[in-house]
Amino acid sequence: QVQLVESGGGLVQAGGSLRLSCAASGSPFAFNAMGWYRQAPGKQRELVAQITNGRYTNYVDSVKGRFTISRDDAKNTVNLEMNSLKPEDTAVYYCNARSPYGTNYWGKGTLVTVSS
Repeated sequence: QVQLVESGGGLVQAGGSLRLSCAASGSPFAFNAMGWYRQAPGKQRELVAQITNGRYTNYVDSVKGRFTISRDDAKNTVNLEMNSLKPEDTAVYYCNARSPYGTNYWGKGTLVTVSS
């Protein structure tokens, strides 16, 4: 059974930095893509950043230049380095992994709060 466990959320002041990590376990295959989504109160879940097994990366426009996604296939982890954080980055951040068969797996989420 595939499990994704996030860590690294918390409270930070605007302009600060946080690093989110996600560890995957129980997978018999390498994930085609791993990424981070977020959901702010009253808003839909949105893709923040994604990285494929070919290391192609994709970011939502609002975080380009501030966030960096990386993955370590040997450890089955994906990380999100978040710099110059803004209050509008406040949300629950979810780790996502997609199998070669198209199945999406989700973590339970970690809360990031950016104070102004």
